Amino acid sequence: MAEITAALVKTLREKTDAPMMECKKALTEAAGDLDRAEEILRVRLGSKASKAASRVTAEGIVAIAVQGKRGAMVEVNCETDFVAKNDDFLAFSSGLAGILAQQDVADVAALSGLSLQGDTVEATRTQLVGKIGENLTIRRFVQRTAKGQFHSYIHGGSKIGVLLDMVGGDEALGKDIAMHIAASKPKALDASGVDASLIEAERRVAREKAIEAGKPEEIIQKMVDGAAAKFLKEATLLGQVFVKAEDGKQTIEQLLKSRGASIASFDMFLVGEGIEKKVTDFAAEVAAAAAGA
Repeated sequence: MAEITAALVKTLREKTDAPMMECKKALTEAAGDLDRAEEILRVRLGSKASKAASRVTAEGIVAIAVQGKRGAMVEVNCETDFVAKNDDFLAFSSGLAGILAQQDVADVAALSGLSLQGDTVEATRTQLVGKIGENLTIRRFVQRTAKGQFHSYIHGGSKIGVLLDMVGGDEALGKDIAMHIAASKPKALDASGVDASLIEAERRVAREKAIEAGKPEEIIQKMVDGAAAKFLKEATLLGQVFVKAEDGKQTIEQLLKSRGASIASFDMFLVGEGIEKKVTDFAAEVAAAAAGA
């Protein structure tokens, strides 16, 4: 069995917000498997034990550019939110999105060699690092060719970006759905796009909860199937209830059908998603500096 270190317990606590002792017990039961321990905590403590998916920690912005049937979205990171509002940083990010909307680019390395502001992207980035005094990185991007028409939405000081390809409908509908995506953060368009491992994890958690509750097998299976169906409804764009639905029931799929429209694809970036931000304890730094002096 893997050693249950303090660092491992701390990692699980940061992911779940569960008490330290509960984290240690779950890790011991899971033989050190972090993902399995998180599932155990979800069974014991409920949904509050899974908050990592929505944690956004790194700074930067999302920039989007659309030119006719071509669309692109890019995430550019920096060290502080202050720099994320810097005019030069914003212009650099916007310039990258413009390049990506015009020409096919294989990856970030290829993008770095293209021309921007009279020099290469990498040279421009390096010069900006020297001028601003913070490290800047191009994290990721997507390039799309529309089957219908692009609709985009930027939210929260460019912290969330959505690029939506919708066939039919109108500008108002496209904006509403793009805003819905930013608010509800679907994992996929429909069930076929959801990672099977995520569905299986939901089924395992539901089964273990039912077993702990002493339910008979026939009820357990119904609860497992119901939990999986509920998860897919909440995780897929077409299954989600439209955030502006007046009756609180109309799904995105129903909304689209009523307007004679369909979704070809969508992409969403959350700045810093999945990146752990370094937390600085200034009081400890000052104390250490004083001790050193």
